[in-house]
Amino acid sequence: MNPNIANLEVTILSRNWYVLRKATYDFRKPDGSWEHQQREVYDRGNGAAILLYNAGKGTVILTRQFRMPTYLNGNADGMLIEACAGLLDTLDPETAIRKEAEEETGYQVGEVKKVFEAYMSPGSVTEILHFFIAPYTADMKMTDGGGLAHEQENIEVLEIPFSQALDMIKTGDIRDGKTIMLLQYAQLNLFRPGLPGVSL
Repeated sequence: MNPNIANLEVTILSRNWYVLRKATYDFRKPDGSWEHQQREVYDRGNGAAILLYNAGKGTVILTRQFRMPTYLNGNADGMLIEACAGLLDTLDPETAIRKEAEEETGYQVGEVKKVFEAYMSPGSVTEILHFFIAPYTADMKMTDGGGLAHEQENIEVLEIPFSQALDMIKTGDIRDGKTIMLLQYAQLNLFRPGLPGVSL
């Protein structure tokens, strides 16, 4: 483990929704002196996100739903446009994102590809997010999607031209970090002019 961390103590502050812990420890600074620090750490498990894309049509599937934390931090109506995502719970990332894609968007995707993973808010949240992409076609749509009622999900499914989705980042209509990351990956790797089958 890190030799610059000593006397680590972790206590649980809350298990109300997920797990909030307080970590107290000594940290050795670059000059060799030790400093006592404490941090609160929120553990909600790891997750996965996926961008469904149709290169021939030049479209992507996104979702829109109410997000209370954004509402409390200045998002006027609390609605957020996002790529499909969810927690892994006990599943491996690929199984979890296939399940989440069908529940949220209604699409039963075929091949999925993991493109990267990232800590999304490393100053306070433990979560690692696994990022996937998958092509979709109309015949993959099994249901209307919308999420699970018992999870209090009320999700609107959006099929948006890829070029419009990029513009929505510029206008601030898309402000979700994971979604921006996946759209920018798609811009570099999936929707570049001249790639086979790409329509913009």
